[in-house]
Amino acid sequence: MQLAKHIQKFTGLDDNVVAAICNKFTQITARKKEILLEEGQRCCHYYYVEKGCLRLYFTDDKGVEQTIQFALESWWMTDLNAFNKNSNSSYSIQSLETSTIMGIENKTLQSLMEKHPALEKYFRRIYERAYSAALFRMKVLRLPKDISYNMFEKQYPEFVQRIPQKILASFLGFTPEYLSELRRKKAKHK
Repeated sequence: MQLAKHIQKFTGLDDNVVAAICNKFTQITARKKEILLEEGQRCCHYYYVEKGCLRLYFTDDKGVEQTIQFALESWWMTDLNAFNKNSNSSYSIQSLETSTIMGIENKTLQSLMEKHPALEKYFRRIYERAYSAALFRMKVLRLPKDISYNMFEKQYPEFVQRIPQKILASFLGFTPEYLSELRRKKAKHK
């Protein structure tokens, strides 16, 4: 199980302790395009991606989906604010591929962190990584479009290969047509 290896990598906890922690998670298989959380629905789970790809998005006032985050293998995803407050989500979460994910509820996670303080360190590292990715996205969105695409492709090549063009364009603040044009130009210069 990837989750066990990931926790152990950052905490050094004993195999038996990690196994007991992982037993508190629920394994979920999500179909391609399946919605795991809808905007306005109570956010009950924090998801760890074992296999597959998720996206976090909202629908703007024009009815256009705005993607703000992706999660591939070994990444975590939730509406963190809603998860922590046990409230309704401001975002939706969708599986972009058939995915195997591990879900945990807030109350269970809090109990595990009290029992195993090393998990606090683990989640601090997870939040740091997510925060760094969010800062990178903010920077990318403020650059000329061709430069922002090149930076994103260099930083996260696995995302560029796996994310559908329409959704990647939404994340980068482009139209799908503009992203197609950028890719065509880039291919010509290779």
